[in-house]
Amino acid sequence: MIPLKKVGFVVNPIAGMGGAVGLKGTDGLAAEAVARGAVPVSPRRAEMALAELSGVDALFLTAGGGMGESALQKSGHRYHVVYRSTGVSNADDTRRACRSFIENGVDLIVFCGGDGTARDVSEVVGSQVPIIGIPAGVKMHSGVFAINPRAAGELIREWLGGDLSTRETEIVDVDEELYRSGTLDTKIYGIAVTPYRPALVQERKQIYSSRDEEVFKEEIAIFASEFMRDGSAYILGAGTTTAKIAESLGVEKTLLGVDVIKDGKTICLDASERDLLRIIDEVGRAKIIVSPIGAQGFVLGRGSQQISCEVLRKAGPENLIIVATPHKLKETPRLLVDTGDPEIDEMIAGRRQVICGYRMAQLKDLEASSKVRMD
Repeated sequence: MIPLKKVGFVVNPIAGMGGAVGLKGTDGLAAEAVARGAVPVSPRRAEMALAELSGVDALFLTAGGGMGESALQKSGHRYHVVYRSTGVSNADDTRRACRSFIENGVDLIVFCGGDGTARDVSEVVGSQVPIIGIPAGVKMHSGVFAINPRAAGELIREWLGGDLSTRETEIVDVDEELYRSGTLDTKIYGIAVTPYRPALVQERKQIYSSRDEEVFKEEIAIFASEFMRDGSAYILGAGTTTAKIAESLGVEKTLLGVDVIKDGKTICLDASERDLLRIIDEVGRAKIIVSPIGAQGFVLGRGSQQISCEVLRKAGPENLIIVATPHKLKETPRLLVDTGDPEIDEMIAGRRQVICGYRMAQLKDLEASSKVRMD
């Protein structure tokens, strides 16, 4: 008789809550996120992954309440609670849950959260057991995350069925205090083993820096500064390419935040989702300029959650402008969108122009991550 596979399953209940309200992370700021109107993100993402596992014969070991038990109750899967938090869950609870998983001999650990959660899991697990991340955080730079919750479910299913090999990948994270102040300080915190299929697992974020890169960013910025004088409110996502656009206009922009420029002036710095919805209502016309994350290819759904489904719906998917240097496009095999709303993702997806220089563009396919082929 083949022994029943055991899966450790843990959810960070506050992961991702800081994104839409402009906090760029939720570590230590859950109460502030709630005060700003944030709503939980990870429970639904966890449930979406579990929904892909109908018919899978495995025993899930989990933590109590919102740390995994609640999602498993709804899914109908067999589970056993091996750890319970004594209060509001925190990073130490994630680590303790993972220790219980290891002690109980799990074959795989699945977590739902962001880079901070990946760090907590990796700190305990190391390379002892493969791990899979269900993406639900504000920052997801590590290479252990599936491209979306549905893909995470497919990875779990295939690995349990013996159909997938594993690979080593880096666990990376940023200093959130520096990140909120506009400094991106990314560090490697460990090496993990993860089940791998290229179409379903994201790559670790890459940062490109060279003289040619800066020349093309300047060309993109000059072109953007010309067409941004049409009276629309321009919502600029995070990143160095969009920051160069603001620099060309001679206006202020936060490097890692979402900002709004109208008629050559900054009208909102470090905007939240609520700010963006208000501005669209007030101005009437809005366009969104974003740049894909290097190597990962996510245009939306990673790092700029302030540009939410509601913001995209109000602005209109046709008013999404993508910018990227030729080198970034060459090194990024695919462009993806994962807003959390499959309907919006499909509206945005398709053949799109990507501005890559002065009056220069490349045609690229933008894929809804929920529609990436599983076969």
